[in-house]
Amino acid sequence: MYLSQQIQTHRKLLGLSQEALATKIYVSRQTISNWETGRSYPDVENLLLLSVLFDLSLDELVKGDVKMMKESITNVALTRLGKQMIGFSLAAILSLGPSLFLPSPWWVVAPIVLWGLAMVAATRIERLKKRANVQTYKEVLTLLQGGDVATVRRLRNRRKDRWAKALLVLGFAAVAAVLTVLVMLPYLLSH
Repeated sequence: MYLSQQIQTHRKLLGLSQEALATKIYVSRQTISNWETGRSYPDVENLLLLSVLFDLSLDELVKGDVKMMKESITNVALTRLGKQMIGFSLAAILSLGPSLFLPSPWWVVAPIVLWGLAMVAATRIERLKKRANVQTYKEVLTLLQGGDVATVRRLRNRRKDRWAKALLVLGFAAVAAVLTVLVMLPYLLSH
C-alpha cells in the first residue's frame, strides 16, 4: 500500500513520532499505526490534513492507492450485490408456498417480483465482473481477498471455466428446485 509508506516516510522526515502526528491531526496514535501498517485508510478529512501537514498535494499523497481504492469499491459492491442476489432468490423461492394460497393470477406476483430483483443484482454483478475483467469464480474470490488477479487470470482454461460455470448454475438450480418443492409441499398436500 503506497499511502502507508507515504505517511510513515513524511512523518519521519518531519521528525514526528506517531503520537505527535496523531496530536497534530486529532486522531489516536493507534489510528496512525493502523494507517502506516495498511490495516485502515484515512478518511477524506484526514487525507486533507495530512496533505497540508506534509506539504503534498492529495494526488502526490495517494497516487499509488487510487487503483487499490477502485478495487476496494468493486469488492464491496460485489459482496453487497451477491448477498442481495442470494437473498432475493431465497425470498422468491420461499414466497412460492404461501403465494399458492392466493387467488389466480396473484399467486405469481411476489415470486416473480422477488426473482426479478435477484436477476437485477445478478446482472449488476456480471457488469462489475466484466469491468474488473474477472470471469471465473477463482478470480472473483482472489479479487475479494485482495490477491493478485493477474496471476489467476493467466491460468484461465476457457473450456474448463465454462463447465465450472455450467455446474455452478445447475447446482444452484437444483437447490432452488428442491427448496421450491419443499416450500410448495403444504399446498400440494392440501389439494
